[in-house]
Formats: sequence, C-alpha cells, structure tokens
Amino acid sequence: MMNIDFHTHANLSKKIPVSTEEFKEKMGSAHENGLDAVAITEHFNAENFLSFYEEMEEVFPYQGDHYQVGELKVFPGIEIDVKETGHFLVVGDRDSIKAIRKRLIGHEEEDQFINVKDLVEFLADYDVLKIAAHPYRESTPWVHHDEEILRQFDAFDINGKDLFKYGKTMKQRVENLGRQYDTPVVGGSDTHQYLQYGSIYNRFPDCDTISELKDALRNQNYETEVSPCLDTKVHSAKVVKKMLKKQSS
Repeated sequence: MMNIDFHTHANLSKKIPVSTEEFKEKMGSAHENGLDAVAITEHFNAENFLSFYEEMEEVFPYQGDHYQVGELKVFPGIEIDVKETGHFLVVGDRDSIKAIRKRLIGHEEEDQFINVKDLVEFLADYDVLKIAAHPYRESTPWVHHDEEILRQFDAFDINGKDLFKYGKTMKQRVENLGRQYDTPVVGGSDTHQYLQYGSIYNRFPDCDTISELKDALRNQNYETEVSPCLDTKVHSAKVVKKMLKKQSS
C-alpha cells in the first residue's frame, strides 16, 4: 500500500522558492509523517516553476512517472488559476507538466488567467490526473461552474486547510459533490510547510504511474484518512508559515 497526498507545495509561497536541500528535508519530513508519495502541485505562476524541475532532474532519479526523493515518490504536478475563478490541480509525468506550464506563458497575472474551457481543451492532449482543488473554498470555489466543467474532473479535493477553516463537515460536502457527479474524492493537505504533512492522505495500492493512479481512482480502490491531529498540524503550519514569510520580506 502507499499513502499519498495529492495537494502539496514545494515553495513556502509563490515568491519564496525552495532550495534543493530544503526540498529534501521537506520530503524527509513527509515520509516521517507517514507518507510514501506526494504530488507536488506547485502554483503555475511561481517564479521558479520550470527551474525547480530542472534542478530535480539533476539531483533525483526518475522512474515510472515520479521522482524518487529518499524514501518518497514525488509525482509532478501544477496548480492553475482559471479566469472564471477556481484552482485546477493537474498531476502527470514530468514532460507533460513542463509542457503544460509552457503553454500557460502569458497567463500568469490575474487579468490574464486562462479561460477554463480553453484549459480543459488543451489538457486533453495529455494523460494527466485532473483534480478540482478546494471546490467549496469561498475565495476560489468550483461549484459555480457549469456541469460540463465539473464532470470532466477525475476527482474533487478534500482540502486539509478547508477542513481546518470550515470544520469536518467540509469532508461530507465534498463527498456529496462527488456522489452528485459520480466522481471520486481525494485528500490533499495543501501544505507549503513541514508541519502539515500527514494531516490528510489517501491509502492507495502501490503506484508508479499516472495510469495506475487513475485506475485505482476509477475502481475506488483507495481510502482517504483524516488525521485526528489535523487541526493542530494545519494551525501550527499556518503560524510558522506566517512567521517565515515575515522574515523573508
């Protein structure tokens, strides 16, 4: 079996890039908190997005569709803002993720964000896992979108930060949304910081490729686990992240 978190970030923020050594430490912390795999869904408009993958290729071995960072499998990913509001998580092989990022050049600023239908259309060129991030978050929801958009996702995100902010009933709301569209739901911590790993994760069969992850989702061959320490983990990470960002400014 494999414990995987589908929504994580390498950087502390879009403007505070991670070093290779810091990234190794973060992945070690993720493994110490019970994870065997993560998807690194970095914000597409992070300043170091493409250079981060260049560094990864120089330092870490790549097999199947993931990097091996110590004991942890790291699946490449990207988090994309759309014009109509919403954050779109994409998990794929490294070539697909880099190609997707390059196709978003010119869409980095808020007044330039890509139209969701255009994004969905060009994502059809790639074998990727598509997840609607935090679908009920007040600032970036998905539930206002047309049914045709919501039906094309492979999964909806039960988000660790939203469970902390809105309460545990958020899990039930996302699960109900999944039933409404006959779409799986998966857990993602949405962490930018060490302390949040393990707050929510998914127990999957051991997977090395995107196709294997998608098969497990389609066959409902997985379980989502919420840590009893989620509130402590998310709150602690939030406080420390705020302090670190203040020091970096």
